[in-house]
Amino acid sequence: MLQRKVLFWSIVTALGGFLFGFDTAVISGAEKAIQQLWRLSAVEHGFTISIALIGTVLGAMFGGIPSDKLGRRQTLRWIAVLYLVSAVGAALAPAWVPFLVFRFLGGLGVGASSVTAPLYISEISPADSRGKLVGLFQFNIVFGILAAYLSNYLLASTGEHSWRLMLGVQAVPAVAFLLFLFRVPESPRWLLLHGRLEEGRDVLHIINPTNVDATVGAILASQAHAAQQSESLWSPQYRTPVLLAMAFAFFNQVSGINAIIYYAPRIFEMTGRGQDAALLSSAGIGLVNFIFTLLGVNLIDRFGRRTLMLVGSVGLIATLGLVARAFYTQQFGSVPVLLFSYIAFFAFSQGAVIWVFISEIFPNAVRASGQALGSSTHWVIATVIAFTFPWFSEHLGGGNTFAFFCAMMVLQLVFVLRFMPETKGTSLEGVEKTLVMH
Repeated sequence: MLQRKVLFWSIVTALGGFLFGFDTAVISGAEKAIQQLWRLSAVEHGFTISIALIGTVLGAMFGGIPSDKLGRRQTLRWIAVLYLVSAVGAALAPAWVPFLVFRFLGGLGVGASSVTAPLYISEISPADSRGKLVGLFQFNIVFGILAAYLSNYLLASTGEHSWRLMLGVQAVPAVAFLLFLFRVPESPRWLLLHGRLEEGRDVLHIINPTNVDATVGAILASQAHAAQQSESLWSPQYRTPVLLAMAFAFFNQVSGINAIIYYAPRIFEMTGRGQDAALLSSAGIGLVNFIFTLLGVNLIDRFGRRTLMLVGSVGLIATLGLVARAFYTQQFGSVPVLLFSYIAFFAFSQGAVIWVFISEIFPNAVRASGQALGSSTHWVIATVIAFTFPWFSEHLGGGNTFAFFCAMMVLQLVFVLRFMPETKGTSLEGVEKTLVMH
């Protein structure tokens, strides 16, 4: 049975995912008021919306450094502070430039949390429930997005400064995240790798008292081997996990997921539907995403990561192919159902698996930098897709754009069948033995 303290630590850490999702989505309710208030041009407005994404990419690229130097727990506390300062600062910003600075800080928090939170949870989780516990992070991202949409809806009628309330309300979960983190211990693997053996053993004893000595021995053996080799992530022995993480993050985004989430109203208008249907679609997409992420997280340890990815890949190929066909034939009746089905297949597979898989495949010595590599690859491709989708859909048409996403998912299916290992039920050190060239 899962230790209650481990579940509590995982839920607290996964609050970083809730703030991640909330911070990403909350701007949707404030962006029009901000544009009018500061009379922003189209370029300035676009920069205002994307400044947090720029911070996210940088936070993901460099989030592994404090995780290694300061520890996972201390880094999470600083992430909570970033979320809090960003929420309060953006809500009270007197002018456009300070607003940009505070939104950028929030983006740094999002990027760093996508590195540190899954990393920490994977390092405290028993092997047989690691998928479910790390999956809590993705579940909370989706929950945060839903909460932001609901919060924006409830606060929309509070007056001309409602946008400030929308952004400022994030301070409440940020404070809760920071306070709860004081009841969370440091990662036992980080403690052992930094010579704090007794502290590391104490935490491992809480997680699973029956195999403390074996786990300590495996972690120290992994460290001893890493010390004999180069500790650079780019060393030849780490080639397999590096390629797996980059490929996984790449395929996650060339599925078109962010294009569909960000531009759902535009896509629905391309199919001849009005604004009311477009708004309904984004709410529906959020709900479907939430339900099927929950389903995937609950099944990931039972059926394994590869099984979820195989089912999801086939479903994504089918739905994207049929959406492309709808654009080619100009018969759009089935598009709403197909897009909801697409979101369901994505949430069940890629959505539930990505942060789990990337957090598992790197050895202890380079796990933080490996997680940062996977996360930053994810965010760079996400940024490229989000920025280029309007241009591609306008110049190439919906049919060709969705056909491209479909072709990418065919390649993903080949990748899963040929190269993706199953990590279900295996200790982190056991995964290392499988994937790292010794």
